[in-house]
Amino acid sequence: MKKLSETDLKKLLKRGVTQIINEEELIKMLESGKPLRLKQGFDPSFTDIHMGHVVGLRKLRQFQELGHQVVLIVGDWTARIGDPTGRSLTRPMLTAEQVKFNAQTYMEQFFRIVDKDKTEVRWQSEWFDKGKFGLEDVIRLTAKFTVAQFLAREDFAKRYAEGHAIAITELMYPLMQGYDSVMIEADVEFGGTDQVFNCMVGRQLQEMVGQRPQQVFLMPLLIGTDGAQKMSKSLGNYIGVTDPPNEMYGKTMSINDEMIIPYMELLTDMPDKEIEHHSARMSEGKINPMEIKKLLANELVKDFWDAKSAGEAAAEFARTVQHKELPDDIPVLTVPAGSDAALSAEICRAGLAKSRSEARRLMQQSAVEINGKAVTEDIEIQKVDDGSIIKVGKRRFLKIKRTK
Repeated sequence: MKKLSETDLKKLLKRGVTQIINEEELIKMLESGKPLRLKQGFDPSFTDIHMGHVVGLRKLRQFQELGHQVVLIVGDWTARIGDPTGRSLTRPMLTAEQVKFNAQTYMEQFFRIVDKDKTEVRWQSEWFDKGKFGLEDVIRLTAKFTVAQFLAREDFAKRYAEGHAIAITELMYPLMQGYDSVMIEADVEFGGTDQVFNCMVGRQLQEMVGQRPQQVFLMPLLIGTDGAQKMSKSLGNYIGVTDPPNEMYGKTMSINDEMIIPYMELLTDMPDKEIEHHSARMSEGKINPMEIKKLLANELVKDFWDAKSAGEAAAEFARTVQHKELPDDIPVLTVPAGSDAALSAEICRAGLAKSRSEARRLMQQSAVEINGKAVTEDIEIQKVDDGSIIKVGKRRFLKIKRTK
């Protein structure tokens, strides 16, 4: 185990950390020299992870570098329920097949940040599958808490007051997450600030069975590229860890100026003094925030790809966004002659929008152009000339090619 210096402690416990329960106890555990079991759970509800996940994963990597053990919990049971945290409605349950497919993709991306050789992977099905966790176990687990305790939770209380349904499965979710801590004997659980209730349930369950209660390490929620809500794939305001370099660079350049410094603190290894210097220069008006944002975008692309890709992405951004030139490698969309498909449908087919409704919304916002002219309503693709350039947003392009 690496001996902790004051600098190590500050980097570990202060930067990118909102709250530690209990910090004094955690410091004692760190100073004991014993390797700690660090719990990080994830629900494979989607196939990809984004920079919001990276905030916590970077902190886990820091602990690993000091010699501690990360235990990754694959929530192949809780994913089927769906985390009720912050939700106003019950989410449809996923199938076991969907969960397994998502989990494999997620883990490939997880190990781009966290050291695979220093990570223990555990699946909830090890203890929750049929024959291992029966009805008697469910009754014993649920008997440890009251409905009143769960309805005191803010999101449940709000839904109950507004008359929205709360499924019994959703009440089970924190219990299942907490039981994971018991099964792996976690020393520390990591989560976002919206996970405090679930993590505290884990502490209580551990105490009830005679284990030392886990410490809880809470990280801030990363605001998405819209500058309003936490980063989320479902909201479309995310920067994915597998986004191509140009896309990652461009999305980073689209964030609000006030988000530059938090992104630097949470997503990069840039020294504190350097970040403070950049912050001071911006607040004093000594530099255009865009220049600092370019440093951030370069750092992220370099970390997730390489320096060469970062340089090329910067050049592409300057050419296509700042100087409004066309990129060199515009994808070609082949359209059959006489096709009566709508433009929105073709934009979706090319992968430039998740749905036709999103494509139409972009049109209404004048975010879709054909040969430099905004298209504000859906039209038939046959009205678009062969060779036309369709632009969606600031960085996505298509070239129309008609077949005879």
